[in-house]
Formats: sequence, structure tokens, C-alpha cells
Amino acid sequence: MARKDEGVLDLLVLLPWWVSVIVSMIVYIGLKFIVPSLSTENIIFQGFQTALPNVAHIFALALLIPAFISAINAWRKRKLLDNQKNIQTIRDLSWRKFEELVAEVYRRQGFTVIENQTAGADGGIDIRLKKGGYFHLVQCKNWKTSKVGVKVVREMYGVMISEHASSVKIVISGMFTQEAKNFASGKPIDLVDGQQLETLIANVQASSPNLSSAPVSPQSVLTERITLCPKCGKSLILRTAKRGSNAGGHFWGCSAYPKCSHTQDA
Repeated sequence: MARKDEGVLDLLVLLPWWVSVIVSMIVYIGLKFIVPSLSTENIIFQGFQTALPNVAHIFALALLIPAFISAINAWRKRKLLDNQKNIQTIRDLSWRKFEELVAEVYRRQGFTVIENQTAGADGGIDIRLKKGGYFHLVQCKNWKTSKVGVKVVREMYGVMISEHASSVKIVISGMFTQEAKNFASGKPIDLVDGQQLETLIANVQASSPNLSSAPVSPQSVLTERITLCPKCGKSLILRTAKRGSNAGGHFWGCSAYPKCSHTQDA
């Protein structure tokens, strides 16, 4: 979320590079052509009308600086994801890079991603996601040794309710306790442990064009990326049919089953 002391340039850096380009063009046209054409009897404003067209290009160029920084950041985050090879390289990341990695994973899946850029706490929310009219919260924990327990899950569930979000996703590099899993069962809480994250990254890598580095290689990875259930927003899990004409075949099933019974072809 934006800090109270952030200016326009700070905010533009967080947005896609083309936003700064559009803003720069609008400001240039406004100062160069629109402002001088306005009719006014105010002497002070008339002075601005005379001066602003001469400096319009300076303001426009200043607004292009965030576009350059934003483009560099986007490239860096793409490389961060593409360079991951296994769960160990993921766990070796700093907490900030781990959050950036998770944000890029969801960005590659078509979400609008808003990263928390503050140095302090933000109610446990590290990333906000928007897609298809739904709003989701994400908390990231790159814990290398301790299991994430029910306290964290319970707290994020409360944040989800207070923020009126469709779901909350807790993404970690390790494991959840059984108590945490039990609490999340049947609720719009998506628990993504280290193994699931490794596979998710591999699937996103496999679906990315012109990948220059080797993808994560867990034992079983399909070239289809993991998506969210269109009914409840939780992750789809690859399952194997045990009965019927498709016995032995694979399909995607909602991780919230049996509360949500959505399935789709793999």
C-alpha cells in the first residue's frame, strides 16, 4: 500500500511503465496546448499560461523517469521467477524477494497485483490480488525451519473478513501444521506450502514463452499452469480419476472439495 508521504513519482514507479508514459503525454498536452487556450482575466493565471508551455517538456520528461524504473523492476521480477530451480533456491531468497516472487507468480496468472511496499507491518497483508471482480489477500512467509501454525491462519482469516476479501492465500516455503490445515478446511483459505509453490512456479515457467533458464523440476509437472477455481477462488489440484470411463486419467479438482465440487479437464 502507498505510504502517506509518497508523491506522484513514487506511485508511478509501482504501476506498469506504460502508465507513466500516458500520464507524461497528458501533462505535456495539457501544459503546452490546453492551459494556454483557457480564457481568464486572472493576472496570476495569465502568467502561468505564458510560462507553462515553455516548461511542458521538462514536466513530461520527469514523468518518464518512473516508466524506466518500473520497466527495470518488472524485468528484474520476471528474471527472479524464471531463475528459480528448486525449493532450495526459493528458500534462499530474502523475505522481500520471496514476496516479489509470489507476486510475480500471480501476475503471470493474469491477476492485477498490488504489492505492499512499506517497511513495516500492514495487517499481515503482503499482496493484494484482483481478477474477475474478485479481491484476494496474500500473506507470504519464507520460514525455513518452523511450521506455520493455526495462529497465523486464524489471524489472516480475520483480516480477510475485515477487508471483505473473497479469499486469503497464505504462501510459504515450508509446511503447515495439521491444526492449520484443519482450520482452513471448508473456508476460503488457500494454504500453499513449499512443495505446492515449487510446482506452481514450475507450471508458470513452463507456460512462459522464451524462457532462457531451466525451470523447476519436481517429479510431475504438466505444461498447464495452475489456475483458481472459478466458483470459489481456491487453487485447483491435479487429481487422478479412480472410477468411471476416465479411470487413471487426470483432471483438475477444487482444493476445497467436498465443499466445492468444481472439476475441469487437465
